Amino acid sequence: MPETTGGIATCDAGHRQVRVAGHLGEFLQGRLGPAGPLALITLPCPPLAAEAVRQPGRLALHQPAARVLSLPLLRRLLVSAGAAPTGRFRLTLGLPPGGGAGASTAARVAVLRAAGIGDPATLARACLASEGASDPLMFDRPERLLWASREGRVLATLPPLPRMEILGGFLGPACRTDPTDLRFPDVSDLVERWPGADLPTLAGLASAAAGRCLALRGPADDPTAALAQRLGATGWAIGHTGPARALIFAPGTVPIRAEETLQAAGFSRITRFRIGGPSLA
Repeated sequence: MPETTGGIATCDAGHRQVRVAGHLGEFLQGRLGPAGPLALITLPCPPLAAEAVRQPGRLALHQPAARVLSLPLLRRLLVSAGAAPTGRFRLTLGLPPGGGAGASTAARVAVLRAAGIGDPATLARACLASEGASDPLMFDRPERLLWASREGRVLATLPPLPRMEILGGFLGPACRTDPTDLRFPDVSDLVERWPGADLPTLAGLASAAAGRCLALRGPADDPTAALAQRLGATGWAIGHTGPARALIFAPGTVPIRAEETLQAAGFSRITRFRIGGPSLA
């Protein structure tokens, strides 16, 4: 059996297998003041992930699911992180590109970890150079970071999340992140109230951030707030640059047949999971 630590399984000499979880949008995303950086707090989604396997050999890339990297891009990514541009990589995405689930960052972190790069700061720099923007998925607890996504740096470390249950999926077409796009609402007041917030407060802050983003950027007819109210959710969150949508519940309070309600509203790839507390497991 392979030894596994932090999502990395070393099978034998030269073989590495890595799993990197994505997210289901963000709890908060916006500017820290009118001229401040664009910052976010990610909503981790353990069920959705990118998986990479590296075997010895000349540089090659096989993507049996969605294609998010080209071979030249992979070569540049490896070199920028200080890794040798060699190895046969298999990259499998279990999350949709352009979905607001962190597919681009998760894919890059997965192949770099499979190549032996483990330092989060090095991973962040390489992802930023490759994408122009990144999510904090190279860190063990990305939800505990206030992250400057266009700068690839940690702005603050946050307390653990309270326990919660998430029900969500994807609503609408894919939308690739534009790294030059800084047209987001100011959320500095919400960020100030985040550290140590209980679940009702946290969910309310996430709902407020999502509402501000939709008011500024659309779509105007997004049904997520109404669905949250209908199903008795504590709050809701969105992918601020993609169609990911999440309803936030206290653990054990998701109504029976709630998944069917989301499906009837047009959601796809519906998922349900628990996060928060001492462990994301």
